[in-house]
Amino acid sequence: MDGPSNERIGRATGFGMVAQGDGYWYRPTSVEGIRDVFEAARRSGRKVVIRGSGRSYGDAALLPEGLILDFRRMNNILAWDPETGLLTAEAGVTLEQIWRHTLEDGWWPPVVSGTMFPTLGGALAMNIHGKNAYRKGTIGEHVTEIEVLTPSGRTLILQPDDDAFYEAISSAGLLGVITRATLQMKRVSSGDLRVLPLSCADWEEQFACMERFEGDADYMVGWVDAFAKGKSCGRGLFHAAWYLDEPAERPSSLRMDRQDLPDTILGFFPKSMVWRYLKKLNNRWGMRQINWAKYTASRLLGHGKPHPQSLVAFSFLLDYVPNWQRAYLPGGFIQYQSFVPKEHARRVFAEQFRMQQEARLESFLAVFKRHRPDRFLLSHGVDGYSLALDFKVTERNWPEVRRLAHRMNELVLEAGGRFYLAKDATLRPEDARAYLGDETLTRLRTRKAEWDPEGLLSSAQAERLGLV
Repeated sequence: MDGPSNERIGRATGFGMVAQGDGYWYRPTSVEGIRDVFEAARRSGRKVVIRGSGRSYGDAALLPEGLILDFRRMNNILAWDPETGLLTAEAGVTLEQIWRHTLEDGWWPPVVSGTMFPTLGGALAMNIHGKNAYRKGTIGEHVTEIEVLTPSGRTLILQPDDDAFYEAISSAGLLGVITRATLQMKRVSSGDLRVLPLSCADWEEQFACMERFEGDADYMVGWVDAFAKGKSCGRGLFHAAWYLDEPAERPSSLRMDRQDLPDTILGFFPKSMVWRYLKKLNNRWGMRQINWAKYTASRLLGHGKPHPQSLVAFSFLLDYVPNWQRAYLPGGFIQYQSFVPKEHARRVFAEQFRMQQEARLESFLAVFKRHRPDRFLLSHGVDGYSLALDFKVTERNWPEVRRLAHRMNELVLEAGGRFYLAKDATLRPEDARAYLGDETLTRLRTRKAEWDPEGLLSSAQAERLGLV
């Protein structure tokens, strides 16, 4: 393989469009091709960053002047057993490819993110969670085997009884390349869910809904209006959802045409144009009105009225409006997600809202979820809750957004909380050390010295946080 050249230079951008940098792109189609990329890095004296679909919001999948190992061409499903629900695939396969391959046989991914476009390798590197995190944990908990290629040239087959299994998964691509994985899918008898919407007047009602349904519902998620103050702070809309049990052997709800998201709104307006109209409202005034309208509609229209919804529509809400992130251009946005133990979450989230409102930097979208802890190395899981916040970034407000994030970090850390590297764009080295702890960082560096003694794997995020 040839070394870095001008023909390979291209711009890599985080999903939030704030972090970006130029690197040398490589798109191998085999494990041998990945080995060639590592050899090219050695010859050129450069480092390698692993990149899937580029759905991490910040700088986890980019490295200025580094070699970008884009494995999306390694996207084959290698084996599928509709009797056991075991699927083996290369790391470049997307969540969309997986559910399209298995749903008509009555199987659904056990854990999905809010978008169907991440690759399997990226999902494992970040150990994604979904709206069922409190019941099913992270995606790594449903993997039976992974194959890892280390920069030193070893090929490892790891299973859940190997300690290294829990280090490779969640390691943000800093230890080795997950080249394939076997995933245990979830048996479903319908392509629809029964969804119960409940309007919540404040934080008390939001937490009460989570506590009421966590022992019963298959999924839970809350939307919160970050502009609401005083007694209305925390108001929003909660959804609980349950798998349906259809008596038919092959219910029509499992068909692709019943799952595909529509291309239009009201049957005629192209959704591909929606982001352009959202952009006009993508400011404090416009988003205050949208949040108010959403909450008011939840009180008047859907409160307490269960309805069926397809698995795809419920799970992948972020894909409902194509290219919605462009509404944040030209500056982009960050998503700030904190994970707080249950005994402190109500206080911390309310204080985060107060801080935003005081700074006049309210989150345009806030999402609330329940979680459980896990044993993966760079885990974000807690026995508690998370709050994901979207902040618009402009050239003028970026310093203030960072300062707000750092103040909120201190609040989260005091409560024993954690963070999620897939979403991070603002953590400082001291924040990473505080939530990960010395023991975790020692394990990371010990394994890296074994698998990657030359330090070939890195990322802009890892260097910013001092992880490598």
